[in-house]
Amino acid sequence: MGCVYGKCCSRFRRSSGGDNKEELGVYPGQNSHILANMLLEIVNVPSHNFRLEYSVLTQRGHYPDTPGKENQDSYCIRTNIQGNPDAHFFGVFDGHGQFGTECSNFVKDRLVDILSNDAALLDDPVNAYSAAFLATNDELHNSDIDDSMSGTTAITALVIGDKLYVANVGDSRAVLAVKEGNRVLAQDLSCDQTPFRADECERVKLCGARVLSVDQVEGLKDPGIQSWGDEETEGGDPPRLWVQDGMYPGTAFTRSVGDRMAEKIGVVADPEVSMEQLTAKHPFFVVASDGVFEFLPSQTVADMVHDTFNDV
Repeated sequence: MGCVYGKCCSRFRRSSGGDNKEELGVYPGQNSHILANMLLEIVNVPSHNFRLEYSVLTQRGHYPDTPGKENQDSYCIRTNIQGNPDAHFFGVFDGHGQFGTECSNFVKDRLVDILSNDAALLDDPVNAYSAAFLATNDELHNSDIDDSMSGTTAITALVIGDKLYVANVGDSRAVLAVKEGNRVLAQDLSCDQTPFRADECERVKLCGARVLSVDQVEGLKDPGIQSWGDEETEGGDPPRLWVQDGMYPGTAFTRSVGDRMAEKIGVVADPEVSMEQLTAKHPFFVVASDGVFEFLPSQTVADMVHDTFNDV
């Protein structure tokens, strides 16, 4: 489980010019049971007179049958991209497969490097994001890491001034909190890329994937049923991607970085990118792997973060 959890402070700070501006912040990552409230770093965004406060936590998930399983998640934070005090990057990378740790570490380093070296980044973040993901995927394929059946999902957030760009590949998630009176409402900034999504399911089928749950592949359920409900009700036996004549790769996501074998049946590294303008109504955002959101709805996570900040 990896989490970059972003707080936008609810206090007011007087600027040197005498104007009141609300502080915004960013916190990454949490314990599986307790939200961290220790501030690790602060970075200013001078163009809009606010600051980002951020912290991170990554923790191995609970695997009773494999207590020695390693934590394959990694994260990356890079501030002042291209020497610009208004540009800051936050990312969580959820590795999977035999070499998932190597894949997530490779991607978290190379993605931000490629992004940072793109001269068009600040003028066209959306295209720069797409190009960086695809270039990173190519580099991983050509590296010494065996990514034939291993890879990583990636959820990343790029702050440029008062704009927040989120790029997602896989089933991790970014959530923005929106103030509504004394509470906050969770606004998803990414959409999980899994076969539960009708558009993603159809896309990979057109690329040759069989979409079936494990029980269907093993003959325990009717493979002709192509309706799986939703992730909350079917999370224990979700639909997965399989080649036509074999029981692999079995990915529960439709996009990732790496996974060369899965690319043959439609798994791609092309990110979906969204943009949100940050305002005083946005106290924090959370960027986390499915180790969080597989078990907690976005609103529950937002409520936990909100309650923690109100107690501090």
